[in-house]
Amino acid sequence: MSYQVFARKYRPKTFADVLGQDHVVRTLRNAIAQQRLAHAYLFVGPRGTGKTSTARIFAKALCAKNGPTIDFDPEDELSIEIAEGRCMDVLEIDGASNNGVEQVRELRDNVKYAPSRCRYKIYYIDEVHMLTTGAFNALLKTLEEPPEHVKFIFATTEANKILPTIISRCQRFDLRRIPNAVIAKHLLHIAQLEGVNLDEKAAYAIGKGAEGGMRDAQSMLDQLVAFCGGNIAEQDVLDVFGFTSGEAVAALARHILESNTVGALRAVYEQNEAGKELGRFLGDLIQHFRTLLVQQADPEAAAEDLSPEVAEEVVAQSQMADTEQLLRVVDGLAEVDSRMRWASNKRLHFELGVIAAVQSLNEVSISDVINALDSGSAEGLTRPAPRVQAAPPPLRRAAEPVKSAPAVMTQPIERAVAPAPAVLKVPEPEPQPVVRAAPVIEKAPEPVVEKAPEPVPAPPPLAAAKVREPSPVDEPGELFSQDVFWSKFVAQVQARRLLIAPWLQPATLLDISRNTIKVGFPPSESYARDSLMRPAQVNFLEGLALELSGKAMKFEFVLDPNLKAPAFAEVDLGLLNEPEPPAKPAAEARPEPKAEVKAAQQEELMKADAPSATPAAPTAPDDFYNDPLIQQAMVKFKAKLVAAE
Repeated sequence: MSYQVFARKYRPKTFADVLGQDHVVRTLRNAIAQQRLAHAYLFVGPRGTGKTSTARIFAKALCAKNGPTIDFDPEDELSIEIAEGRCMDVLEIDGASNNGVEQVRELRDNVKYAPSRCRYKIYYIDEVHMLTTGAFNALLKTLEEPPEHVKFIFATTEANKILPTIISRCQRFDLRRIPNAVIAKHLLHIAQLEGVNLDEKAAYAIGKGAEGGMRDAQSMLDQLVAFCGGNIAEQDVLDVFGFTSGEAVAALARHILESNTVGALRAVYEQNEAGKELGRFLGDLIQHFRTLLVQQADPEAAAEDLSPEVAEEVVAQSQMADTEQLLRVVDGLAEVDSRMRWASNKRLHFELGVIAAVQSLNEVSISDVINALDSGSAEGLTRPAPRVQAAPPPLRRAAEPVKSAPAVMTQPIERAVAPAPAVLKVPEPEPQPVVRAAPVIEKAPEPVVEKAPEPVPAPPPLAAAKVREPSPVDEPGELFSQDVFWSKFVAQVQARRLLIAPWLQPATLLDISRNTIKVGFPPSESYARDSLMRPAQVNFLEGLALELSGKAMKFEFVLDPNLKAPAFAEVDLGLLNEPEPPAKPAAEARPEPKAEVKAAQQEELMKADAPSATPAAPTAPDDFYNDPLIQQAMVKFKAKLVAAE
């Protein structure tokens, strides 16, 4: 007998031999057992997934002795004829070469004749999407109402090219790509039957290269046996088919995640010098990052198609970056893949894509800024993006000293004004130009920076509360009253996290009962309530309440219409209408004149201003009140303008 390739020799003969298509096999077996047989079936799936084999097995079950039955003998004469395509009642038609209207009309005329040996007359049309529109239309009526002894089975790889009127008349079965682990296991079984020593890593490499097609994997194994003989290793698979090992892909991904640009470029260079196809290498790299994303979402699903060694590396790499960073890398590599398909210098685009992937991992995204604002620290914005997907506990960060920039900016208004005269009072009198805004701005912040850490340490009452903390109590009132607790709580928030302190200003403590702190806000302050309800802020506030009360407390933020909105801030119009002349501070710095001369000057000024002082204080013109910017400022800061007296 002539040599048979593995793809034909080990073709499935029964439903039990069909691998990776359990949903199809189960449905067909139940339909046969319950005698619920349709008149037309459509098998859709990629190449080599078992469409033709499943159709032949189904035909054997329908035409078997005492059938239809699922327990047929595959070695029966009729079953062998169907498997070899020699049965007169099971006709296999190639849709690519018989796609015209005339061929379909001939088929339609032969449908009315009864089968000669079998119970059913079965028409199997492979690649049915190749039929023309006229051929499909000629088949519609016969396909919808065929004779009772006729069954149609169609197979295609492109269901989108079939007319919807044809699909609606069939029971559709979508055959999936066979998992890599299933293919590798079946190849090891075939190698054992053939007396070939197939390495397990080599079997996984073949399954990966087959891309879910069992027939392709069996053909590759047949080719490797001819090339290597009785021993097949992973390197043989990589050399024959130009594949890249999973370890090499994982190593390149690790270089990218570690921001090791030199190592990543060296890996690309080595694969290119080894003659590997860079397009397939890039596809494997994208697939690897996709596996990292799946690992973060569903670890069990990620390990299905991986060898044990690569699976361990995937688990480790999935913790080196968060989901948003991995998505940015995949998007960038996908764009490189589309450019490489039409580029002559594929290595250039590959290397540029690798460099861009490394840079994208170190970019600061909007979510990073939001997280930094929620945590009250800007440290995450001044260093590269985190590599570990584990957020630090909020309570631990709350205990750290305030190092962020907003902590320095909280006191400039009150402290910058006071030290200013001390800076201007120099021992030697200086000309007027010396006293300008520039020297004040340069020297005024110095005492602010030195005194900024003063409010950071916890106040003594808090330490005392911790020292005399008794056993767990039911109510914090046993330690101190609710008002005292709230005042201490607000003070600690202002000292530790100044960014959220303004959100607590319009808040009112309503009640503390049953381990719940109920805080109310006026309806106009819903933004402050929503801001405090963020998870990061809630964790910080609950941790601070735990320190003060000695037990776990939960916060409940509500909008209470009985609470009044905070009072509007008043803006002194006198400051706007009468700007301070720049020469006035200089006059204070110069030696003061004698008391007699100064008194005479004051009397003259009072006499000169006497007539104009009787009317009301100077007020701003109408144009000032109607200015759009002033109106927006009044609405934004909830302020009203008051004339200076």
